[in-house]
Amino acid sequence: MGDSSDSVSVDMETIYLGGKEHIIRTGRGSVSVIVYGDQDKPALVTYPDLALNHMSCFQGLFFCPEAASLLLHNFCVYHISPPGHEFLQLGAAAICSDDPVPSVDDLTNQILEVLNYFRLGAVMCMGVMAGAYILTLFAIKYRERVLGLILVSPLCKAPSWTEWLCNKVMSNLLYFYGMCGLLKECLLYRYFSKEVRGSPEVPESDIVQACRRLLEERQSINVLRFLQAIDRRPDITDGLKRLKCRTLIFVGENSPFHPEALHMTAKLDRRYSALVEVQACGSMVTEEQPHAMLIPMEYFLMGYGLYRPSQFSDSPRSPLSPSCIAPELLSPESMGLKLKPIKTRVSSQIRHSER
Repeated sequence: MGDSSDSVSVDMETIYLGGKEHIIRTGRGSVSVIVYGDQDKPALVTYPDLALNHMSCFQGLFFCPEAASLLLHNFCVYHISPPGHEFLQLGAAAICSDDPVPSVDDLTNQILEVLNYFRLGAVMCMGVMAGAYILTLFAIKYRERVLGLILVSPLCKAPSWTEWLCNKVMSNLLYFYGMCGLLKECLLYRYFSKEVRGSPEVPESDIVQACRRLLEERQSINVLRFLQAIDRRPDITDGLKRLKCRTLIFVGENSPFHPEALHMTAKLDRRYSALVEVQACGSMVTEEQPHAMLIPMEYFLMGYGLYRPSQFSDSPRSPLSPSCIAPELLSPESMGLKLKPIKTRVSSQIRHSER
């Protein structure tokens, strides 16, 4: 860990189930990083979507025993929160409205400063939606610092007219009304499929209710600033071909960003990328169907010589079995030599049986 006098580490172990929060002061403001695991292990850096942090964006994945064993066995996890999105007992403080709104380049440079603070070399990255965009841009700018990318419902183009209009509505709601009910519905539509969001006849699922409660803790000005940064993002399609790290993309078939993920996959070098489409799922696969990520991640990480502990090797809890996965994923090429675009289907019957 760095000894910079510009950084302060705050022990939060009792709150974060063994994790420790560090508040890193960077040239572009303070950023919260929660560290789980042995810092001598390779680093896995995560970055969440708009209005989320590690608890609301990655909890489902890391609370899945098989996925947790795979990731925590092999990595020390560094959960980076967007400015003002950190998870605190009393909630994050509102950022001063006079502070300049960060650009997406500012946010990627914050990540570089975090890596330098912890004296990390090349890292594995996992991002969701806006977080996937930030980490992809980071990988384009600092290719030598990224081992691989695991992206969930990623963005890579500038906002479409539809997204721009939705962002405009959310910006106005945040500015005039704060974290109001209508804004939460807009965000939940962004995150989850209609199956879990519920209807007048079917109550919304536990994960949606939990997310709704966590959204209440967000400071509207902080969310607005991150939204403004993402809304002004440039198209990074041209930079994708320069990526040489392996990339594994997950996207829910019901995600509003499904076309964007397909576009991104088409532009990546097919020798180093793979696409996993999850049926009956929204954007936030990490929360809605985390088990669907398990086996693709296993084979992806085999290319780096990383494996799950043997006691979890034949888990009956995963809804995916080799018979559910496209043969391309199980080929020797996909075990680290080459990854191909694939589709992974998880039937809705299996998903509902887990509830």
